[in-house]
This record gives sequence, structure tokens and C-alpha cells, in this order.
Amino acid sequence: MTMTQSWFEYIADNIRKSGRSPGRVFPGFIAAWILLALFLWVLPQPEGLNENGMAVLGVVIWASIMWVSEAMPVGITGISVPTLLILTHGVPWVEKKGKFAPPMDIVFSGFTKHVVWLCLFAFLVGAVMQLLKLDRRIALGILSKIKASNVGRVIWGMFGVNVILAFLIPAANARAATLLPVVKGITSLLSDSPQEQEAKKAILIQSLVYGTMICGVFIMTAHLPNLIMVNIFSGAGYSINYLQWAVLQFPYLGMFVLTQWWVRYHFKTGGIEIAGGHSRITEQYKALGPMSRAEWTLLIMFAIIALLFMMGKGSPIYQLHTYQLGVIGLIGMMVLFIPGMFPFKWKEVQDKTIWGTFLLLGGAITLTAAMSKSGLADWLASSIHNAVAGHSWPMILFIMMIGTHIIRIGMLSNVAAVAMLAPVVFAMAPGLNLHPVAFTLLVCDTDTYAYLLPTQITAAVIAYGSDEFTVTDYAKAGWVCILIAIAYGIGIMAPWYAMLGLPIWDAAAKWPF
Repeated sequence: MTMTQSWFEYIADNIRKSGRSPGRVFPGFIAAWILLALFLWVLPQPEGLNENGMAVLGVVIWASIMWVSEAMPVGITGISVPTLLILTHGVPWVEKKGKFAPPMDIVFSGFTKHVVWLCLFAFLVGAVMQLLKLDRRIALGILSKIKASNVGRVIWGMFGVNVILAFLIPAANARAATLLPVVKGITSLLSDSPQEQEAKKAILIQSLVYGTMICGVFIMTAHLPNLIMVNIFSGAGYSINYLQWAVLQFPYLGMFVLTQWWVRYHFKTGGIEIAGGHSRITEQYKALGPMSRAEWTLLIMFAIIALLFMMGKGSPIYQLHTYQLGVIGLIGMMVLFIPGMFPFKWKEVQDKTIWGTFLLLGGAITLTAAMSKSGLADWLASSIHNAVAGHSWPMILFIMMIGTHIIRIGMLSNVAAVAMLAPVVFAMAPGLNLHPVAFTLLVCDTDTYAYLLPTQITAAVIAYGSDEFTVTDYAKAGWVCILIAIAYGIGIMAPWYAMLGLPIWDAAAKWPF
């Protein structure tokens, strides 16, 4: 008995040392496997769902619990999805030379799609930029230029930083982690008076969470759920390039004005000055010295690749080529590592690259493909259809958006949530006579703005780690911003999509791109 207790204590201690809670990890790990077994061998199949769909549903629940409980690293959970799909026959096996075998092209599709290689290119650019400290130069440079001397100017300056870094650093959590030391340096200039403590909360929440997530929706490579949706759309014949995505999504940037108005009112930050803020920021910026040749090289190389992204098939600027974005990303990797361009060892770049998130994206895309191929997405769509059928399109959107935010209360990963949500929403659209692309974008984009708890978004977890605000502080500000996001989607984005030729109320609208 003592040996058993010692063994469990040993495991629990290792979990704590890894920064996780045994009380969360143990139950999550055990529950994930038990529920997978129940779906495979015990629970009866619901009407309309075949064996393959039942197996995929089990894998979806297994992955969801693993992601929520952090029982395994998110990347390991991602790469485990194809393994479980093979072992459970989640995707129907195919006959080859008289024998049945798993369809490897589908099972590992998440790691072969072009958007995955586009993502990896962006990760590598972000890694090199951090090693060069170019990200810090951009942040401090913008704040210095706008003379950030009060809370409002700092927040707007950080929003500008977010927009620029969205082109260079993929994944909102990577940008939040990059900007955290800059933001903490600014908030350290504020005193501990009640008014300035509120100002610290406003700067952290608005700069690291709201600004980061709002900018992420705008640039295709800046937010991994974007790539999941692009993959689903292209598989259904709705191809969209880098520039077209930006045109489609850029009005979301205007939502920051509304969240800033609310944050300013809620935390009462109007007129709060930051003593020595501008001079301190300028001092730090000047301490970086002039831009190095390596920094200029990275910017020029990225600008050239970005132009190639924008000048692909259907480009309104000029169609230079017809290669997919991922192919351009692969070319970009080759260019990035021409010998002698940068003074870094591969291990240094490798250590700065967020491989776990890369594996998470691949697993998430595989999961969306399995949900579609097994019939699970159609079955879930049919099940939800009855709850919204018969309503007007704004009411359908409102119900779906509210439902999305309720589901998201217990989930950390926005990528995982959209991986499971997007194929279902896309499959629902025809039955509701709604445009599948517009409907999927509107519902899944609102998932990005899950601002009720810090644990719903990795960027919020990073901001929360500053210890400057409580969960209650975050929730009181966040619930209003969720309503702003829902109203913005229905009142601003839906009409914008319609103006571009994607009216949500017209399922038969011709694809405009």
C-alpha cells in the first residue's frame, strides 16, 4: 500500500513540476479513455449515425477532454488523433489488392494540407524575428512614435503593434507571449493607487487579449482557426487567397473601437497619465541601436514572400502564379535558410518555433476531415438543425453564437473548438438555406471572442499570468465584449459579406473570388 501511495505521489509531483494540476490531469486522462471505450463498445448507436461516425465521435470527445484537462500536451493530443482514427476504424477502411487498409491520405490529411506548411513558414519567420528582437523593436518603436504617455495611447499603440505583428507572428498565443514583457514594462511605470491598478488591468486585457484576438481574425496566417476554415472551404470548391481573406475580414478591426470604449468606461481609465512613460519607452527603443543587416534582410525576405501570397490565383492586384499558399510557404522556408542569411544555429530557431501548436493544427484539420468523411458532421448538423430551423437568419446566428459561447466555457483551445465546430456549421448551412462560407465564418469567428474566463483563450492565460487582474475582473469586462462581438457579427460583418457577394441569406450565391 505504501509503495502504491509513493508511486502516485511520484507521478503527482512530476505533474506539478510540469506546471499542471494533478486534480485536473488525472480525472481528465482517465475520463477521456473511459468515454472513448464507451463510445466504441458500450453505448448504442444513435439513429442515423453509423459505426464510423460513432468511433469518430468517441475520438472527438477523447481529444476534447485531453485538450481541456491538459492531460497530455496539446501537440501530442493532436498527433494522436490520426493514430486513434486508424485503431478505431473511425474513417472507413479501403480495399487495396484484396486487403482492407486505413485510408492514410485522409487519416493524415491534416499534416499534408497546404495550409499546414503555410503555418510552419509563419512559425519559422516568427522564431527568427524573436531571435533578432525585431518584435521588441517594432513594439517599442510604435509606442515611441505615438508618444504613448497615457493609458489610452498605450492601448491604441499596442493595437497598432498587434496589427503589424499579425503579419509576422502566427498564433495569438505567440504574439501575446511576445508582447507580455513590453506591456509589463509599461504597467510597471504605474503606481499602486486604486485608479492606476484599474488602468493596469485595462492595458493587459485590451492589449494582450482583445487586441491580439481581433487582429488575428484579419490575417489568414495570424490565427490558426482561420487555416482550418480555409481548408474546409477549399475542399468544397471555395478557394480563397491571402489577400481575399484580408479583404473579407478587415472590418473586424473596427470592433476594437467598441471594446476600447467599453474597457475605458468599465475600468475608468480616461485621462490617466503614465509618469515617464514616453521617455522610458523611447529610452528602451534607442537602447536597441540601429537596425541590423539581419533585421533588414528578414523584413525584405518576408515582404517578397508576402507579395507572392497576395499575387496568387485570382489576385485583384496581379496574378503572378497559381501555386497554393502552402507551396509559397515552402519556398519561403528555402529562402529563409539560405546559408549565411542569419547568425543563428538551427537549434536556436527550433527552440523558438512552437512545434506543439503546429502538431495541434495538423491534428485538428485531420479531425475535421474525419468528421466529414464518417458522416458525423452531417449527423450533428441534423441534430442541431431542429433547434434553429424556422427562424430568421439573424436569430439563427444569435442562437448559434450563444450556444458556441456556452460550449466554450470549458475549453482552452480555440483551435480545437473550431476544429470540431466548423465542419458541423458548414454542413448545417444547406439545410437552413444559408450560404455555407458566410455562415461558418460568422459562427466560428465569434468563438475567437470567448472572453468570459481567462482559461478559454491561451492569450488570456498568458495575460492572467501577470497577476494584475482576477478572474472576476476579467469576467465583468468580458461578458459585455462577448455581446459586442455577437452584435458586430450580425450587424456589421453579415452585411459586409453580402456587399462582397456572400449574402448569408442566399445559399446559392455565386462564389465571388
